[in-house]
Amino acid sequence: MKYLVTGGAGFIGSNLTEVLLQRGHDVVVLDNFSTGLRVNLLGFDAYEKSFHLIEGDLRDLDTCREACRGVDYVLHQGALGSVPRSIAHPITTNDNNVNGTLNLFIAARDVGVRRIVFASSSSVYGNSATLPKVETMIPHPISPYAASKNICEMYGRIFFELYGIEIIALRYFNVFGRRQDPNSAYAAVIPLFVKSLMRGEQPVIFGDGRQSRDFSYVDNVIQANILAAQAPREACGQVFNIACGKRTTLIDLYEKICDLLDVRREPRYVEARAGDVKHSLADISRAREFLGYEPTYDVFQGLEMAIDWYRSNATSWM
Repeated sequence: MKYLVTGGAGFIGSNLTEVLLQRGHDVVVLDNFSTGLRVNLLGFDAYEKSFHLIEGDLRDLDTCREACRGVDYVLHQGALGSVPRSIAHPITTNDNNVNGTLNLFIAARDVGVRRIVFASSSSVYGNSATLPKVETMIPHPISPYAASKNICEMYGRIFFELYGIEIIALRYFNVFGRRQDPNSAYAAVIPLFVKSLMRGEQPVIFGDGRQSRDFSYVDNVIQANILAAQAPREACGQVFNIACGKRTTLIDLYEKICDLLDVRREPRYVEARAGDVKHSLADISRAREFLGYEPTYDVFQGLEMAIDWYRSNATSWM
């Protein structure tokens, strides 16, 4: 089978690409390297004719058509992430995430791609106090990033119902793991904690630290994408939560990272950020039922593997 991975030089995309190549599939990566890193693709050329890189932008329809040609499945990870960045740059976020995704859907429809699995986000639920989050809840985005993902989900359903192209949306909950960049201006909390502690700095916690998240190790997300590509047609046009179904407070997360690094340092608490939700917890029963998804790693197993990776690759990011 031939796969297109958009954003394939990014954190999740490069991990997906690696697993697909290891399983003997042909993989095309489309990335404009605005946030993806070339170092994430090192070694993939060893797969000879199975790996092909297109350096291009989702906002260009012709590039999307080129990337989709001859592809069976698209795993669409390409997007401009980060809630704070979207608040600072809402037009750029919309242009990349909404217009880019629409271009990809049109290109895939026109060249006959079999199925698209699209990376959405738990942020679409907003700040509702109801837990756990269930896919039937009415979305209430509170940031431009969350709004962009919600709009793309609607486009996915519309394209499935109107044009028959099979599209499945996966709502990721706080993914972490190897290759997640700690040096990005909008880095996620786990790589930021690890970087600060390994550098002897004082980590920052936004808010009181009692906010909670359903953290999911990247291998759980890889599993979900591959299962979604092969799921029965009845799963198409739907959205699915991808997480562990357990929540961890930032304080507990921080203490566990300190334990794994054998470091003791008090964090610095600052004002909570606009657009951040207070609590997040996924109901993953629909993903179990329709996709056969079952998380392989819990947050603490994932943390051990992620920190091993950061230690082993410290020279590339320290």
